[in-house]
Amino acid sequence: MNDSSDINKSRREILKAGALSAGAAAVPALAATPAHGAGPAAPVLGKVSITVNGARHQLELDTRTTLLDVLREHLHLTGTKKGCDHGQCGACTIMLDGRRINSCLTLAVMHDGAAITTIEGLGTPRTLHPMQAAFISHDSYQCGYCTPGQICSAVAVLDEIKQGIPSHVSPSLTERPLLSVEEIRERMSGNLCRCGAYSNIVDAIVDVAGGAA
Repeated sequence: MNDSSDINKSRREILKAGALSAGAAAVPALAATPAHGAGPAAPVLGKVSITVNGARHQLELDTRTTLLDVLREHLHLTGTKKGCDHGQCGACTIMLDGRRINSCLTLAVMHDGAAITTIEGLGTPRTLHPMQAAFISHDSYQCGYCTPGQICSAVAVLDEIKQGIPSHVSPSLTERPLLSVEEIRERMSGNLCRCGAYSNIVDAIVDVAGGAA
């Protein structure tokens, strides 16, 4: 049986070996760290061409720029709102190549050549889109912050049902889904309204759909 001095010696050797291993692993990370006082690394720029509400835009962007920030900060289309910035509230919903997306969750450089429709492209105060008019007549908004995303999503929902795209509550994956309140609620569930105007929003969508739900 080893005496205590042998045990302590073995313990010191194990600790020494561990310290050397940790130091060796840290060397590459330290080498990659900018020297003290050096500024941040220059952004990587990328060119992207997108069509927004019928207008073509040629942009050179930091490759980390989200599509939401391009719309708001570069193109000054502030109708699209930044809510949670994590894809959970739906305030930034737009339509990209005919399908709705959360613009805060995607990088602009991923969509070179894309066609985008924002709330500004659906209608104007003089020529409202039917969904915009229905939201007004059914009082489907209160503070209005989520409304642009709600309207873009609602327009896309009716198009999805028209195309026969099923949802989680559709009874069949092979048969065309029927317009119903349950379908509308499920498909709109990604758009949150802190004011609680959900029932009025459903009424507006049903109105535009022709009252079939």
